[in-house]
Amino acid sequence: MAIEKLSPALVYKIWGGHSLAKLKGVPAQIVEDSNELLGETWEVSVHPGGPSRLSDGRLLTDLLSPQELPYLVKFIEAQDDLSIQVHPGDDYAQKFEGEKGKSECWLILDHEPGAGIYLGLKEGITKNELETALKDKDDISQLLNFYPVKKGDFFFVPHGSIHAIGAGVILAEIQQSSGVTYRVWDWNRVNNKGVGRELHINKALDVINFEPEKNEESFFKPTYSDERLIEHRDFEVRIFETSNQVKVDFDHDRPRSIINLEGELIVAQEKQESSLMAYDVAIIMGKSEIEMKPRGSVSKFIVVS
Repeated sequence: MAIEKLSPALVYKIWGGHSLAKLKGVPAQIVEDSNELLGETWEVSVHPGGPSRLSDGRLLTDLLSPQELPYLVKFIEAQDDLSIQVHPGDDYAQKFEGEKGKSECWLILDHEPGAGIYLGLKEGITKNELETALKDKDDISQLLNFYPVKKGDFFFVPHGSIHAIGAGVILAEIQQSSGVTYRVWDWNRVNNKGVGRELHINKALDVINFEPEKNEESFFKPTYSDERLIEHRDFEVRIFETSNQVKVDFDHDRPRSIINLEGELIVAQEKQESSLMAYDVAIIMGKSEIEMKPRGSVSKFIVVS
C-alpha cells in the first residue's frame, strides 16, 4: 500500500456548526444531552483522542505509531468562539501531562464577514495584568490581538501563544500530535445543564509567552518562499494552486498527507493512482516521488510531511 484515502474521526464541540458536516458529507446531529455540533474532523491522526480510519475500516493506528506520524491534520468549524487557550511546549507537557507539547498552524478556508482570530497579547499586557483580569472575571478577549481573516490567510501558532479561533471561521489545522490544551477563559459559556468547561489557569499562566516579540503579528505570520508555508521539527507544510502536474520529493521518512481543497486531484506514486475530490485526504507511504495533477481544472491542495 502506498496511497490510502482516510476517513476522519468526528469531534463534536459546544462551538461546532453545520457547514463542515456538509463539506465532509457526515452527520451534523446535536450530541445527546449537550449543545454540541460537529466542530472538528481529525483527518490524519494516530492520536488516541481521535484516530482516523483507512478505507478498509481499520484505524490508522494499525498502520502507524505516534513516533512514525508526529503530526495531526484537522478541519475545524467555529460557529461560536473557541475558548481562549494556550498549549505548552514539549518539556512542560511531558512533565505534567505525559504527552508532547503542541505547536500548530492554520490555513483559513472560509469565513463569515468580519470573522477573525484572537492571537497573542496586545502590546504591554503583563502576566500580572492577565492574572488580575482572570481573577476579576473580565472579558479576556479585550487583552488579545484580533485579526480579521480572509480565505488563504496562514498563521503559525507556536506553543505558548495565547489564542482563540473566532466565530464564523473554517480552517485547516496542522499540529503536533498532542491533545494538551489549557483553557484560559471560555466566554462564561455553559452547556444545557448550566455547567461550564474546566479551566486551567495556573498551568496556562506558566506557559503563556509574555515577551513582546512573541506577541507581534510578524511572529505569527512567517515569510516563506515558493510553496513552503512552514517547517517545524514534527511537520512541514506546502501549498499548491495549479493546473499543472506537480512532483514533490522529501528529505525525510515521515508519511506525507495530501489535503485537497479545490477541484479534482490525481495523486500517483510509482504504479498506484488515486483521485481526490475537494476535502478528501490521503496519506502516502513509501519514499518515492509523488506526482499530483489536477483533472480538468485548477486544484488547490496542501502537502504535509
